[in-house]
Parts: sequence; C-alpha cells; structure tokens
Amino acid sequence: MTHSRIFLVGPMGAGKTTIGRRLAKNLHKTFMDADQELEKRTGASVALIFDVEGESGFREREMRIIDELTLTDDVVLATGGGAVLNSQNRDALCSRGFVVYLHAAVEELIERTRRDANRPLLNTDDPAAKMREILAQRDTLYRDVADLIVDTGTLNLPEAVKEIRMACK
Repeated sequence: MTHSRIFLVGPMGAGKTTIGRRLAKNLHKTFMDADQELEKRTGASVALIFDVEGESGFREREMRIIDELTLTDDVVLATGGGAVLNSQNRDALCSRGFVVYLHAAVEELIERTRRDANRPLLNTDDPAAKMREILAQRDTLYRDVADLIVDTGTLNLPEAVKEIRMACK
C-alpha cells in the first residue's frame, strides 16, 4: 500500500518540484508545490512577499499553507526549502505523511540555482556562501523529519523517482 501523502523537503535546487511532478504522475497523485500554491493564492511571487513582508511574513504564510496542504490526500507536496525551520511545519510533515529529504552536494545546488532570479535568499553578493550557510542551518532539520533520504546529485530523475516509489511501498 503506497502512502497517501508524500512530502518532499530539501534545499532550493534539490529537485523537489521536478521530482515531485514526475513522482505524482507516476503514482497517479496530485502534485502540489507549497510556494506555487502561495503565489497563486496571494497573486504575488515569493520574492515579492519576501520584499514586502520580510522572511518572517513569508514564513507565517508558508506555515498556514503547509498546515492545509499536508491534510490533502493522494498528494505529492513539494515544500519550500525553509519550511523545516518552523516546528509546526515539521510536526505536520512528520505526523501526516511520508517525508523524503532530497539531498545534493552544495556545489550541485549552487550550479542548479545560479541563474534563477526567483531565489530571494540567494540574492546576495556571494550566493555560494549563502547556500552553504543555509545547508549548515537546515541539514539536521531535513534529516530529522525524513523517512527517506535521496541523493539527487548522484541519481537521475527516473532513478530518484524509482527509489522513492520503492520506499513508499
């Protein structure tokens, strides 16, 4: 019996949206992305919400959306990279579904995100240093909530999806 709810956590650039879409299609589940859902509902980009309300305002909105989306059945949910910073989010993820930490080496994450302007936390003079700082802060939290850790730096898309599928059985 496959888990009804699969939640993907990990840093920006780990592949949560890409893998999540493929996994959902593969398992005949609905794919949802917490950041995209937030943008759809507010009519504002994550970057704009950060600009206007700061990180704390964004995190408050994110907490409400994660509380709601983690109750959705037959879903693959990609969370924002910082969702694990909030203890209520961690509790909701752990208690309501199967959590997969998509992990990749910092160099891989930097390469994958370096041309993406929609990463407000990386909008800095030294995005690589910021990425290392983010990972140092969050890696333990990702590991704490994870039922499964998948290295997306060494697996291609079909391999990553297959590994998650096998673990969810």
